Parts: sequence; structure tokens; C-alpha cells
Amino acid sequence: MSVVFVPKRQRGKAEINQEVIQRLLDENDQLVRCIAEYMQRGRATECVQYQQILHRNIVYLGTIADASPDIPPTTQTLQKNGE
Repeated sequence: MSVVFVPKRQRGKAEINQEVIQRLLDENDQLVRCIAEYMQRGRATECVQYQQILHRNIVYLGTIADASPDIPPTTQTLQKNGE
């Protein structure tokens, strides 16, 4: 189970900050790499548990994004996107 995912009993109580979001993104990166490695080895059935965690993390990040006020992108984000 993902250590950064907030359990039901703590929902609404957890402080969401950039560090938590970054840990989720880093964990998602590792999950994608792990899933890809298992798929390359032909072990698709072992991927299911990692795919479920990845799905849960993505839904959680989407929920955070939907609940967040619209914040204009930073200058650094704009530079990365080539705008």
C-alpha cells in the first residue's frame, strides 16, 4: 500500500503541501517503471497490484487538483513549457 496515500479515517485532516504531492509524483514514476519492467519480462499478472496503487494515486492527485483554487502557473512552469 502506498505510504503517502491518506487513509479514509484521516481524509480532510491531512495537510496537503508541495512535498506530499512531489512524493506522490515520485512514487508514481517508480510505479510506472516497475510496471514497464514487469511487462517487458512478460509478467503482466504481477503488474496488477502496482497498477491499482498507481490508479489510486492518480485519482487522489486529481481530487487535490479539483479541490485546489485556480493558481496561475509560475514563471518556472512557463519556462519549462516553452511559453
